[in-house]
Amino acid sequence: MREHHVRSADGTRVLAWQSGSDGPVVLLCPGLGTIPEAWPALLLPDSGVRVLSWYHRGTLGTDRPADESRITLDDHVADALAVLADAGVDRCVVMGWSMGVMVATELATRHPEKVSGLLLAAGVPGDLFGAMLGVLGVPRPVGRALGLGFAKLMGGISPLVDLVLHNVPVNRVTATLLQHSGFMLPGASDPDEVAKAVRRFVGQDADWYVRLALAVADVPQRDLTGVGVPVTVLAGRYDVLADPEQAVAAVACLPHARTRVVPTSHFIPLEAPGVVVEELAELVRRVAAVERARSDTLTRGSRPRA
Repeated sequence: MREHHVRSADGTRVLAWQSGSDGPVVLLCPGLGTIPEAWPALLLPDSGVRVLSWYHRGTLGTDRPADESRITLDDHVADALAVLADAGVDRCVVMGWSMGVMVATELATRHPEKVSGLLLAAGVPGDLFGAMLGVLGVPRPVGRALGLGFAKLMGGISPLVDLVLHNVPVNRVTATLLQHSGFMLPGASDPDEVAKAVRRFVGQDADWYVRLALAVADVPQRDLTGVGVPVTVLAGRYDVLADPEQAVAAVACLPHARTRVVPTSHFIPLEAPGVVVEELAELVRRVAAVERARSDTLTRGSRPRA
């Protein structure tokens, strides 16, 4: 994996990363504050794709913007465009996980020429907090209120949160406990892989993390009717952060969407890494077929009539 800085539209220095694998390019819109280790299967040489991604503003090596209000959905989309431009990629498959689903679908809606396909994992295209606790039968307005209230509470006591998280040992034992907590479930990943994914995550600034989350809290549900590329949705059956029913319903209007509900929590990349690779490979094949058909149609249309 290689990391390097790129400049976003407002001048913010964003730390981008890319895998060393060969294959079609895939842009990964990350979950909030997550790291490459959260996607162990995509970092392997045989993943079949070359992944481009970045770290969110103010986290893990990416600078905070000079204007600290520049952490809206617009700014995340601008960072995605900067990563693509730096890599010289005009169009590719785009993935999103958790909050990254909002970024991926917004990119596809605003810049359809950049997106050839979408894989949306454990997330919804809008109303981020409204998707919380739905799997437990909590009504959407109540789930939203509880989610927002919890986030604001964490922001209010962020020094205490930092004191705890920055000093908790992250090892195989604590990773195993986390996997059996209900928030995360035992899955295909070894506890050591989970520990790698968690270790840098818990070292972040809790106050800034909450500010990032709250900055996209008012983004409403998005209508994806106009998305005209192949789409795959992966939803976790036991996901308390992104209701699987809402995730699937978001693409019900798309005749070309494929949905798959897997027996995981919110952490699909860690608990079902094989499914991620499998579904991504299938999506890449679907996209290639659509792109060939589109190219053939354009070629036929450009031929002079007899």
